Amino acid sequence: MIQLRNVVKSFKGITAVHNLNLEVNEGEILGLLGANGAGKSTTINMLLGFLLPDSGTVQINDYDTVKNTVAVRKMIGYIPENVNLYSYLSGIENLDYFCKLAGLKYTKKELEDFLNTCGLQHEAHHKKIAHYSKGMRQKVGIAIAYAKKAKVYLLDEPASGLDPLASNELSDLLKKIASEGAAVLMASHDIFRVREVCHRIGILKQGSLIKELNSEDVSPNELEKLYLEYMKN
Repeated sequence: MIQLRNVVKSFKGITAVHNLNLEVNEGEILGLLGANGAGKSTTINMLLGFLLPDSGTVQINDYDTVKNTVAVRKMIGYIPENVNLYSYLSGIENLDYFCKLAGLKYTKKELEDFLNTCGLQHEAHHKKIAHYSKGMRQKVGIAIAYAKKAKVYLLDEPASGLDPLASNELSDLLKKIASEGAAVLMASHDIFRVREVCHRIGILKQGSLIKELNSEDVSPNELEKLYLEYMKN
């Protein structure tokens, strides 16, 4: 579903992604760990078609993201760290608007169900986004991605602004999405959340994938120790 082959991306002579090979299969969640500047967001932006690789191939469901950008984006549900919503619309109005932009039409009940599933309390559905906390806005963003019923989900620090309960709800939702056949790529700083929700984990450092492992093969404490060792060396 998600494939990167020998991908290189530089900015003004500085390499952000170096010879990256990555694959996420149907029904799988891959977590990317790495410090700021490791290349996580650059990788996701290339998959979205916002950035072009200098060399190598980037594919979603066998479609090249450079040659088939429009088709690829229709297959993707994207959750950024900071969700941009219309402050003068309510949560359900934002969800309805972005669904219609994607060519999706849902009833009011269906829209409410998406928001409920993504953890937004019912009494907030019809309040303007201007009165939402960051965590509440993030839940609407998650609902927008989930309502797309995409083949691939790309998440860049998706738990930003979420409290522990909401983070757990997000983890459960990602597992549900994967169980329904989607491929999920999640970039995060949260070692323990990545270990809890992902099937596989990749560690990025200075644009290179320096370690890849199965989550079940390492405990949370072992993963933290391993990650810190790689960051120091």
